[in-house]
Amino acid sequence: MLLTTTNNIEGKPVQEYLGIVTAETIIGANIFKDIFAGIRDIVGGRSGTYERVIEEARTNALRELEMRAQQMGANAVVGIDLDFETVGSGGSMLMVVATGTAVRI
Repeated sequence: MLLTTTNNIEGKPVQEYLGIVTAETIIGANIFKDIFAGIRDIVGGRSGTYERVIEEARTNALRELEMRAQQMGANAVVGIDLDFETVGSGGSMLMVVATGTAVRI
C-alpha cells in the first residue's frame, strides 16, 4: 500500500478513484508525561515525551487509514492530510485525523 501526501504517484497513473478515506486516533498523555513536559517547558528544550506521543498517534492514524483503504479495495492513498488537535479537559488528549483519497493504481 502506497501512502502519499501528493495527489499522484509518478509513473503510476490512477486507474480508479474509490473515495475519501478517513481515520482518527485519540491518545492521552498521562500525568507523569505532563509533569516531565512541564519541567521541560520551564527549563527549555524539546519534549521527547510529547514527541513520542505525537509520533504514536500519527502512526496509529496512518495504520488505520491504510486498513480502511484496503477494505475499500485500494492499493494506494493519495492526497493525505494530517490534522492534530488537543481535546479533553485541559487539552490532555491528542487527536490525529488522517484523510486521503483511496485509489487503485
